[in-house]
Amino acid sequence: MNDSTAAPLPTGLNARLSFMMFLQYAIWGAWLPILYPFLTGHRAFTLEQFGWIMSGSAVGAIIGPFLAGQIADRYFNTEKFLGISHLIGAGLVYKLSTTTEFKTFLALSVVYGLVYAPTLALTNSLSFAHLPDRDRDFGRVRLWGTIGWIAAGIAVGQWLLLKHTPVDVTAKAIEAAQDAGRADAFRLSALLGVFMGLYCFTLPNTPPSEGAKEQSATAEALGEIRRQPLLTLFLIAVPVSCIHQFYFVYTSQFLSGYGQDAANTINKIFGVGGGGLMTIGQMSELLVLAIIPFLAKSLSRKSLLAIGLLAYGVRMALFAYTDSLATVLLGVALYGLCFGCFIFVAFMVVDEETTPDVRATAQNLFNLVIIGVGIILGSWIATWVGAWATPENEAMDYTKLFSVPMYASLACLAILLAFYPSRSPRRGDLPSAAS
Repeated sequence: MNDSTAAPLPTGLNARLSFMMFLQYAIWGAWLPILYPFLTGHRAFTLEQFGWIMSGSAVGAIIGPFLAGQIADRYFNTEKFLGISHLIGAGLVYKLSTTTEFKTFLALSVVYGLVYAPTLALTNSLSFAHLPDRDRDFGRVRLWGTIGWIAAGIAVGQWLLLKHTPVDVTAKAIEAAQDAGRADAFRLSALLGVFMGLYCFTLPNTPPSEGAKEQSATAEALGEIRRQPLLTLFLIAVPVSCIHQFYFVYTSQFLSGYGQDAANTINKIFGVGGGGLMTIGQMSELLVLAIIPFLAKSLSRKSLLAIGLLAYGVRMALFAYTDSLATVLLGVALYGLCFGCFIFVAFMVVDEETTPDVRATAQNLFNLVIIGVGIILGSWIATWVGAWATPENEAMDYTKLFSVPMYASLACLAILLAFYPSRSPRRGDLPSAAS
């Protein structure tokens, strides 16, 4: 619903959904930013093996949404499905903290992607099912997911600083100790996952739509996605996800050097290891999510998406062509516009452009593109570009590395401006029978 006369969001419901989002993204934010240095540093996996692991988790993320969306839209309460998924995921992510063999880590990553990836979209669809006004209310709920990501990232960074940063030793010894300590990030994620799994069973009752048809929810959702503006949005989402991979694969390592240069100020606040410093991006995301309800009233969806794509390009340009701490941190801070104006708004578009009985499936299909297809392609592109940007026996050339996603961002912006319709009817506001 987008009617300005919609009932106010009840305080109790707001708190319950907000805490759900906090835990959902704290689980992911605890380990994702530190995965690259943990695997290539402590586990000594090669860049190619890291690419396989990222692709493997994305394969699970491709399969999972088809099953999860079908179940949630047709047969099983969303909150119960979330609870079971998170309890299973907690066991899997804990096992990742102790796994040293590449093939085992790869297999666990595939299964974890299968279990965890659908929960990202299902927390969205559960929220949309209970919020009185999508535009007004979703931002204030979803921003708590960002707070959860920030809290987990800073907690890991501070833990590494306090427990895994020895004094009076060489820089190499410090780096090795921090790499080993990153295993604790997976253990924190597992603990949060158990709590989230149990909490999900207390969430508002969210059964399948009463008007759900016997037809496959996936087939019905695909039929709606073939229409504009979803067609253009889904196509652009693939390269955007690839661009996202450059950020999450390389930024923690990229920022580690800046953190060391400003240890007296940055490390005390964000901890060490780069992951904590990356939470500056999530902090800016809080601001963007807070103002999205106001921007949505005056700017079209197309304009908001365009701002997000432009921010992707500017961020990569700052990483590639500047070398001061201030400009690099500005690039990190642009994450708020990247996520808020593109990814966040895109999920809103998916919800409002699909009919009620396939919304969970449509959300999962978009999630599949973002953290499934896009990550598989993005992981291989990012690792290939990373190898290309690293001359033999030399340090990585970050100008070459980040210039690739910079130009890709501008290409996506051009496609959006050319093909995304300026206005379109919102199918989600129509009754299911209208489809």
